[in-house]
Amino acid sequence: MKIDIILSGVGGQGILSIAAVIGEAALKDGLYMKQAEVHGMSQRGGDVQSNLRLSDKPIASDLIALGQADLIISLEPMESLRYLPFLKKEGWLVTNSQPFINIPNYPEIEKVQAELDKLPHKVVFDIEAIAREAGSARAANIVMLGAAAPFINIEFSKLEEGIRSIFGRKGEEIVEMNLKALRAGYELAQGMQ
Repeated sequence: MKIDIILSGVGGQGILSIAAVIGEAALKDGLYMKQAEVHGMSQRGGDVQSNLRLSDKPIASDLIALGQADLIISLEPMESLRYLPFLKKEGWLVTNSQPFINIPNYPEIEKVQAELDKLPHKVVFDIEAIAREAGSARAANIVMLGAAAPFINIEFSKLEEGIRSIFGRKGEEIVEMNLKALRAGYELAQGMQ
């Protein structure tokens, strides 16, 4: 088993929390993991990206080569387009449909959507709307993780354990909110495949 994941978005959206939960789940599943992060100017809404490599065998490099990512998980649609050259032809993109407009020359969302529509393997949806339905817009990143769960090749229960481990110190209410968000994203993705 080997899976290469690129996580992308804008600073403050929770990309690194997604990476932490997946990493925790992978370790609980007995997998090897390597991670490389690029932090943009997060306080100014800069892009944030993380390479996350999981395998049942030792991993040499923490970086994913062009055309080798199995999965891109993106909290921002334009940021997902930035990393498409890394996606395998048979790879999946799981992304937010709603833009985080943080630059004056942000492209027209219709043009971004047209590029996303060209992809054969994608799950595109409004994560904030699903997060609000699940109880908290602040858990949008965990909704996205739930939507990507079918493509990660880690048992869903291990992702739930990862949530408990990462958010446990914040109290049971926060853990339950994030578990609900994870399940909401997962159910949504099951209906879109």
